[in-house]
Amino acid sequence: MDFRPGTIAAETSLADLPLREELRGKSAYGAPQLQVPIQLNTNENPYPPSAALVEDLVAEIRRLAPTLNRYPERDAIELREELAAYVSTRTGVSVTRDNLWAANGSNEVLQQLLQAFGGPGRAAMGFVPSYSMHPILSAGTQTEFLPVERGADFRIDMKTALAAIAEKRPDIVFVTTPNNPTGDVTSLAELTQIIEAAPGLVIVDEAYAEFSDKPSATTLLKTYPHKLVVSRTMSKAFDFAGGRLGYFVAAPAFVEAVMLVRLPYHLSVLSQAAAIVALRHQDETLATVAKLSEERDRVAAQLHKLGFSYVDSESNFLFFGSFDNPHEIWQRFLDDGVLIRDVGVGGHLRVTIGLPEENDAFLNAAAAIAESLNLTKENES
Repeated sequence: MDFRPGTIAAETSLADLPLREELRGKSAYGAPQLQVPIQLNTNENPYPPSAALVEDLVAEIRRLAPTLNRYPERDAIELREELAAYVSTRTGVSVTRDNLWAANGSNEVLQQLLQAFGGPGRAAMGFVPSYSMHPILSAGTQTEFLPVERGADFRIDMKTALAAIAEKRPDIVFVTTPNNPTGDVTSLAELTQIIEAAPGLVIVDEAYAEFSDKPSATTLLKTYPHKLVVSRTMSKAFDFAGGRLGYFVAAPAFVEAVMLVRLPYHLSVLSQAAAIVALRHQDETLATVAKLSEERDRVAAQLHKLGFSYVDSESNFLFFGSFDNPHEIWQRFLDDGVLIRDVGVGGHLRVTIGLPEENDAFLNAAAAIAESLNLTKENES
């Protein structure tokens, strides 16, 4: 080992550290970050913020920069008021800032909820495949994660789900709708069954809600104020993945609960300002949602013509297949300069909907692959 002053022994490995046992053998979350011409693997909104938004943001940062020697407003009151106004307008459910909590992306929102309601001796259930951060966040908060397999169509099998809830009695149930990586929606009727069956908290993860025309789970909050939390994000619809702003909508008591575990001043002055500016320009940013939804449907129709199967999606991505060796197909797309996502699920891959020209590049690569696999001829026959 090299013990020269100013160096740290590179030979030290993770196995040498006194890591918590439940974290040993785990892998960190992360999609490949490769520099290729077409990047369609991380479900970002491909449209950049408008020039007007950027100009507004620069002016706001210039105004606030002299105050950066002071801590930010600790409870993000102004931001929560703006989010409440947005949610009320968007969902038709009247909420106030007392119903809203904001954090650094929906991941921190979920982590705070697990810190408050999970922990040692408690369990969280999820219907897989679904958002891969749910089990990672559970492990990080020493909450046992209980996976329940979805049906053959990748939708929640309600009979199986309700039986698992009755048997396992989880403290927390995650439902992602539209679901990631599949894109399907769990109906309000199905959500109601799950909420009524669950003995504890139900977290409905609506990260992609703006891409669906189905009613939000926030419409159920008045009926189930003591056990329902709806998690959302500005990352997707608001062209704001780099801004890192997530939030939840729930009864005020849930806000009180996460305040017990949140880090002090967890949202910076700049984060709060950027999110408020983005909300001021919501008409511009949400216009990209309609464009992406149209492109999603166009790409899905073309994949069908080429002979690929896919799950009907109400998100900004498509889950398609099926392949004997999905990673090999992923590599073939990459060889054509198109990076999509191998989510490690049942012979399928996931592609984020990009700009029209990016989607065309993806479809050109898909056509070549379909021809080599004889999918198009099989579909025509």
